Formats: sequence, structure tokens, C-alpha cells
Amino acid sequence: MRKLLLNLSIAATTAIVFTACTGNAPTPQSAAKVDEKALCSVEKNGIEKVLATAKVYNEAAKANKLEFRRLGVNNSDLIIAVEEGIKSGAKEVNPKTFKGKKSKTVLPIDFAATRACKFGIAALSQAYEAKSTWRLAVPGDGFKY
Repeated sequence: MRKLLLNLSIAATTAIVFTACTGNAPTPQSAAKVDEKALCSVEKNGIEKVLATAKVYNEAAKANKLEFRRLGVNNSDLIIAVEEGIKSGAKEVNPKTFKGKKSKTVLPIDFAATRACKFGIAALSQAYEAKSTWRLAVPGDGFKY
């Protein structure tokens, strides 16, 4: 009986801990309400905090299969390039493309961190907004001829 109670208490504690961890993960609905200019400002928050925010939102976007790719560079590769740039003390970063080659895009490190953060948030918020505004993209929908 003691062993059963011990196993049940361990299982309940584990369930509560994992529920609490996943409860803080951003969703498309919560990302639509976030002020991305305030969250992604390197001047206000510092580059490390902006990069941490970018990682959180990008992981949520990847889980929903919504990761941004701009100019052949995935957002996760941009985050990796910014991390490496911070470690090496570089002023500019050159992220790798989705094919693993160096891209032609060279960005200042502050702008790259801001861009990675905004892309992570925008991927989720645009997915949420698309549920209600998709009819605006349909040609001729709502028009009378």
C-alpha cells in the first residue's frame, strides 16, 4: 500500500511539474496580443533577453510547423548565428542558409537578434490572425458583380 501511494504521489508531482512547464509556452493566440516592439527592443531589454525571447517563440513556432524563412535563412539558424556572434564578440553575423551554406546576408548583431525575435512572434501571431482574416485573401469574395 505504501509503495502504491509513493508511486501515485510521484506520478502526480511529475504531472503537475510538466503541466506547469508547458503552460507557459506561447500560443498563437497569446502571441497575437504581445507587443513585439517592446519585447524585441535590444536597447530596452539587452541582447541576451531578446535572444531568449526569440528562442522561446521560435520553439513554439517550430512545434506548430510555422518557422519563418527569409532570404533562405531559417529563424533558428539566425538565432544560432547571433549566439555564436555574442560568444566571439562579433559586430556582424552571417547566418547559414537552410542548405547549410553561408548566406549572402550580413546583418549587424543587434538587428539580427531583433529580427529573430520579431520573426518568432510574427509566425505565431499571423497564424492566429489568419483564422479570422483568410477571406480577405480570396479574390472576389464578398464582392457583387
